[in-house]
Amino acid sequence: MITKKEINELKKMACTMRMDVVHMGPRSGNVPHVGPAFSCADIVSALYFHFMNVRPEDPHWEDRDRFVISKGHGALCVYSALAHRGFFSVDELWKIKQVGAILQGHPDMKKIPGIDATTGSLGNGMSFALGIAAAMNLGKKSGKVYCLLGDGEAQEGIVWEAAMYAGAKKLDNFITILDYNHQQGSGVVDDIIDMEPLKDCWKKFGWRVLEINGNCMEEVCSALEMAQVFHGGPTLIVAHTIKGKGVSFMEDNNDWHSKMVNEEEYKTAIAELEAQYKSLEEEAV
Repeated sequence: MITKKEINELKKMACTMRMDVVHMGPRSGNVPHVGPAFSCADIVSALYFHFMNVRPEDPHWEDRDRFVISKGHGALCVYSALAHRGFFSVDELWKIKQVGAILQGHPDMKKIPGIDATTGSLGNGMSFALGIAAAMNLGKKSGKVYCLLGDGEAQEGIVWEAAMYAGAKKLDNFITILDYNHQQGSGVVDDIIDMEPLKDCWKKFGWRVLEINGNCMEEVCSALEMAQVFHGGPTLIVAHTIKGKGVSFMEDNNDWHSKMVNEEEYKTAIAELEAQYKSLEEEAV
């Protein structure tokens, strides 16, 4: 069972990742996807710094756990996690989306150590992750496959095909986390295509479904602990999150789906995140 101290460290890392994302825009000179990265930072922190079995010194280690960020536009927090985990230098983060840089707006498995799938075309990452899980199952590999799915992209038909197949084949090495921040690039998810009753649909496909606050580290870790030991089928974690989580003027504001901070916004965002980090340090004493 994960300890309170470990939870605190994961919260601090999620805060660090959010600060990195804020820095990326001004330092690289390119517009980042801030909101989609902030909503899933707690989930990514828990996966890379506690739950996933990976080797930064050997990114292609055959027995590793795999992670696919199907919502490829949210990759900035994954880049931060990979850098702090030791897959590449933190300095690479400040070159985001520059010509010749390994880190672009969407992840490229051929260029970035630690990236298991090239994603960006919405919905395809889920099927890619399914293929990896099925292959690992056939090969009797012990690792897990984690897929982070966006709620807007969950409207894609290819996602539902993958969900049906995984359930039918009882792939209990396949764990999907839905980043349910209720907003997508073009507006509110329910106003575009309402997916409810989402849980009931996935359960009928043969999935075990857990529902959590995806920005509460305690709930994220509890759900992942349960998913890791579940047998008999795949697990979906419906993680209710807040787009732009962590910075007051960004939270639940879809304008920050993809936008550059100005100087005043930059200072405010970093100050808020630094205050959160300091509070977590004091809490740990």
